Formats: sequence, structure tokens, C-alpha cells
Amino acid sequence: MSRTGYNLKQAFSQMGRNKGMYFTSVLAITAMMLILGLFFVAFVNVNLFAAMIEKDYNVIQIYLVDNNTDEIAYSVQDTLEGTPGVDHVTFVPKDEALETLKVRWGDNGYLLDNLPKNPLPNSFNVYVEDKDVAHSLAESAVSIEGVDDVVYYQDTIDKLAQISHFIEMGSLIAMGFLVIVSIIIVANTIKLTVFNREKEIGIMKYLGATDWFVRAPFIWGGIIIGMLSAGIATGLTYLIYNKVTQIIGSDITRILSVTVVPADYLTVNLLIIFMCIGVSIGICGSIISIRKFLDR
Repeated sequence: MSRTGYNLKQAFSQMGRNKGMYFTSVLAITAMMLILGLFFVAFVNVNLFAAMIEKDYNVIQIYLVDNNTDEIAYSVQDTLEGTPGVDHVTFVPKDEALETLKVRWGDNGYLLDNLPKNPLPNSFNVYVEDKDVAHSLAESAVSIEGVDDVVYYQDTIDKLAQISHFIEMGSLIAMGFLVIVSIIIVANTIKLTVFNREKEIGIMKYLGATDWFVRAPFIWGGIIIGMLSAGIATGLTYLIYNKVTQIIGSDITRILSVTVVPADYLTVNLLIIFMCIGVSIGICGSIISIRKFLDR
């Protein structure tokens, strides 16, 4: 404990003597972690949307041509029910669809009350046994007489998967670049401190101090930089994400019938990730900066 206390005391002393350089390092690394944090929350939410929509991959919505006769509607239903792989078919009247839409719009549902007529068509919800059947039926249903449009969630899932992959690759590339830059920033900051204490370190080495004894305060300095940056970046990410979810979170839930990941849950996980990244950056940067000096 006395050794750790000495190292921390020396680390804070170094920070006090080089406030400007340490402040700049914390600011730069915080900005980089903030970018990673925004990538992270976007990636997590897109994956959640895809996972929740994928649960409904076995439902195909078949919209009918407006003013269809009952005979045509029954014919469409018979054709759908007779398709191999179809579990069951339910009819959704246009009035019921409009009421469902009003519920989804929440407080803004009253806006639909003044419509001159119901713009929604009658439709069928077709429940299929597996994804292959759903894909095949979605392609063939458009040619059935009386069918106006087909909505199949797999298209949305595929698009969300592409977006998720793009964000994931972008996050990895950004993380790699920003981590390297952060390590360089920390290394230069610690290097400046090493130069300021060059004579003191030389005396310590002359008196028999080991390399790790000399190195420890600088490593702790790097760790402190990383932890401060991680804490600030996590706090800023929480404030931004929480504000965004307050503004549009309820709208996303109402329109897409999916929820966004709670800010508190994301923040805890993000803090752990940032702390690990920050500490690793601090240690690597410190070791790199002092290694050349100790090898001389």
C-alpha cells in the first residue's frame, strides 16, 4: 500500500506540474471516446430493432385493392390459405387498421379523426411456418387478383442488417484509429513529464532504483488520464443519448412498435468498456514513452 500511495502521489504531482498537457490529453481522448460511444449506442439500438422485427418474420401483410368485391376478397383468402406452408390467415378490416394506427400515434391520434375518408385498405395477415415460405409467398402474392401490395418484414431485416454491419465496421475502424492516436497523445504527454524529471530519474537509477520503480508513477499517470477521459466521455454520451431518447424515443416506440435501449443500461456497460479502453491506452502510452529513456 505504501508503494502504491507513493506512486499515486508522484503521478498527481506530475499532473500538477504539467496541467496544460494533461488537460489537453484528457480533452482529446474524451472526444475520441465520445465518438466511439455514439457509434456504440447506434449499433446496439439497430441490432435491437432488427432482433425485435425478426420475431415477426413469419407474418406477411397482404393489402387489398380498394373497393374489392367480397367475392374477390374471399378468393384471395382461399388462395392464401391454400398455399403450402401457410399456418393461418386473419382478415384486418380498414376500420380496425385505422384504430390500431390511432393507438400507435398516441397523443397525436386525434389528427386521424378529421380525415375525409379512411385511407387504409383492407388487408390479410398471413402467418407462415418458416422464412423460406414467407419469402416465396411474398414474391408470388403480388400477382394474385385483388392484391394491391405486400409487406414482408424480411426486407426490413435485411436493410437493418446492412446498417448494423456498416456501423459495426465503422466502429471497429474508428476504434482502431482513435486508440492509436490516443496512445500517441498519452505517450507524448508522459514523455514531456519524463524530460522534466530527467535528472531526478537519473539519480534514482544511480541509487539502484529498478526500472519498474521508476516507471510506476508514469504508468499511474497514464491510467488516471484514461480513467478521467472514460468517465467524462461516458457522462457526455449519457446526456446526449438520454436527450435524444426523450425527444424521439416515444415516437419510435409508437411508429415502429419497438423500444430503444434504456440510457441507464447502456451507460453502465459503456462505462465498463471505456474504463478498460482508457486504462489500456494509459498503460501502453506510458510504457512506450519511458521505455526509450530507461534503455539509454
